[in-house]
Amino acid sequence: MEMDRATRRLLACHSQRPPHTATTIAAITRLAKEKEMATQNDFCAVHLAFLLVFVLIVPVDASPDQTKTVEFNVKPGGVVHTFTEAIGEYECSFTYASQGGTNEQWLMSVGLSDDDRLFSCSVWRPQGKSYLFFTQFKAELKGTKIEYANAYSQTAVAGQSDVPLKPEEFTVGDSTVTHRDGKFSAQLSKLTAIGRTRHDEL
Repeated sequence: MEMDRATRRLLACHSQRPPHTATTIAAITRLAKEKEMATQNDFCAVHLAFLLVFVLIVPVDASPDQTKTVEFNVKPGGVVHTFTEAIGEYECSFTYASQGGTNEQWLMSVGLSDDDRLFSCSVWRPQGKSYLFFTQFKAELKGTKIEYANAYSQTAVAGQSDVPLKPEEFTVGDSTVTHRDGKFSAQLSKLTAIGRTRHDEL
């Protein structure tokens, strides 16, 4: 399927800018409306454009009150840990257990659109690949209904591409993204979710 001009522009921006940063810009609302009007044939292309604008592109005038990126350590040892960040009334929690190696520094970005209708959360290892073995993971977006989510075994750094998990390795619910017992390969380096907030129903 041929990409439209807007999607090609977004992909070009993605190749020139650092990944994984949340954004708030008017294009989010425009693309959300396009998604609602999209037919089944261009559903995937619109979702890609939607995700690239919201998660990957840094606007010059992004409000610091609407975006936040924080560091945290992912700790091995098989113990369940949870890391949480919030913007206003919306919250993202990343719960996991992992084995092997030593602590790894990860990042979490959360972002809220200017009209408060979209909330994003992205959790990733900036070095591109985690060497820990994850026995479980769950991301939860409180106050939203998940519209898009994906998980990756490797993130795009140094010319490499994102490597998504197989669809059967995880499951997406209304507010959670969770590993699937017996299917998950124990490799995780990035997790991204975008949810619609209650404001979208007003």
